[in-house]
Amino acid sequence: MALSEDAVMEELKKVIDPELFVNIVDLGLIYNVEIVDRADDEQKDIKIDMTMTSPACPAGPQLIGNSKQMVGQLEEVGDVEVKIVLDPPWTPDRMTDDARDQLGIF
Repeated sequence: MALSEDAVMEELKKVIDPELFVNIVDLGLIYNVEIVDRADDEQKDIKIDMTMTSPACPAGPQLIGNSKQMVGQLEEVGDVEVKIVLDPPWTPDRMTDDARDQLGIF
C-alpha cells in the first residue's frame, strides 16, 4: 500500500485505548495527519496531531508510544512525531458509530 493519510490512519486503528478498549481513530482522538517529504532521501516524516479524552489521561504516554511504533513500521516512513493538542477539546461527538456501539453509547 502506498504511503497516504489513509494508510497512516489504518495503522493508527491498531492502537487501542487501554481503558476503553476502542481504537484511537474510532474514538476521534486523531485530529490531523501530515506527510512531509524529506529533501535528503525518499522517506517521509509523519506528523500527527492527537488529543486525549481528558487532559490528565494516564494512558497518554502509552498511546503516543504505540502510535509512533505502528506508523513507524510503514514503508517509506522516517520520523514520526505525535503532538498532543487540547484545542479543540475532545468530546464524545468525535467518536464513530462503531466506537459508540462498542461502548454502548446510543
